[in-house]
Amino acid sequence: MRRTTLTTAGAAVAIGALLGVVGCSAAGEEADGETLTVSYIRTDAFTALDTLFQSVKTQFEDEYPDVTVDLQPVSASDEDYKTRLALSHRSADTAPDVFYQDTTTVRADAEAGYLLPLDDYVAEWDDWDQFSDAAKQAGVGTDGSTYAVSLGTDTRALWYSIPVLEAAGIATPWNPETWDDVLEMAAAVQESDPEAVPFMIYAGTGTGEGSNMQGFYQLLYGTELGGDALFDSESSKWVVGSQGFIDSLAFIDTVYDEGYALPADQALDPNVWQSVFGELFPEGRLGATIEGSYTPSFWVEGGSYEWPEYAEQMGATAFPTQDGDADGVSMSGGWTLAVGAQSDMPDLAFEFLTMALDFDNSLSYVTENSQIAVRADVAAESSYLESNPFVGDVTELVEVTNFRPATPEYNQISAAVQNATEAVITGQATPEEAAAAYDQEVESIVGADGVIEK
Repeated sequence: MRRTTLTTAGAAVAIGALLGVVGCSAAGEEADGETLTVSYIRTDAFTALDTLFQSVKTQFEDEYPDVTVDLQPVSASDEDYKTRLALSHRSADTAPDVFYQDTTTVRADAEAGYLLPLDDYVAEWDDWDQFSDAAKQAGVGTDGSTYAVSLGTDTRALWYSIPVLEAAGIATPWNPETWDDVLEMAAAVQESDPEAVPFMIYAGTGTGEGSNMQGFYQLLYGTELGGDALFDSESSKWVVGSQGFIDSLAFIDTVYDEGYALPADQALDPNVWQSVFGELFPEGRLGATIEGSYTPSFWVEGGSYEWPEYAEQMGATAFPTQDGDADGVSMSGGWTLAVGAQSDMPDLAFEFLTMALDFDNSLSYVTENSQIAVRADVAAESSYLESNPFVGDVTELVEVTNFRPATPEYNQISAAVQNATEAVITGQATPEEAAAAYDQEVESIVGADGVIEK
């Protein structure tokens, strides 16, 4: 999973860039003069996938000279991209053959009939054995069939500035054990440098899913209910009425009320993460934040915010659980590649997918994008292990990580969580009030039979 952000404005703007995808009308090796369309995200801050597909396009067209690969990059946030992709699936004339698919929408999109079942294809694909079981599950639909193949995964860590913490008297390497340890760090940094931002935690609707993955979920999944704090796995129901939910909101409330984070109006800017990566950390004005394992990709040579000193000035550790009763907590996600159910060239589409995810291309992609490898052979490759100084630290977090529930109603639940955190940081509601409003919203989404009080 890349950095997750949300910009709702403009979701319906420039849809023609995606809806202009040309449909395909032939299959197999007889696809003389046909066009294979590939849709994905490309932004100024995320070019790794475009680099991968440009290379695969050349390889593919060399092997299949009668087929043209039409790359359809979309400059949009994750959520806007998913909106446009869903619109393109409405017609065979606009639906892409291969596309970038979020793991959280695999089940819903498979049920909607947008994704081609890949069971027969992966059964004949030798490389399939290289993918971890967790990676395979990322592309499985509600019916148990495989609909997508993982590009890579990620984890979330507590990234901190060594100079800022040491100036505040905090010893490094820093390994906080409880939430209170994080708040004590923030207080120390604030006293040491009143102009600094001690601890930035994402919240609200501005950064969308990012405020959950890089914020609230890191708290919630570290409370007493652990991995079942959001969705109860045994009953397959959404959790309401939990003290952990209130406590997580209270922690965020404290961070903002004490002035440890950026002011709420700045925190709600969809591009606030650019300030975190491009200014606050490099300029030594931020103590710590929760961010993804992909963080070094912004600072390496060729990254969006090149910062040669990052390896010496930054540290990464697990975000602690509430009371220190575990080794920390992390969140993981990821994106996949899928084949369109309406493709007239499914065999060639899957061939493109496997070419993009072979050993060499996978190694190149996860290295450039600071992803955690999902292929065993790539994960064991020395160049991957040496790609940046934090690979080992963030890979270890797989042991304490959690995944979001990939249910059809998840996106609505996610929005409800964002609303709750925004209500708190803007002072519209107390943690208790925001939690109660969340509970009501969840029940309205899934019904009384779809919730469980814990």
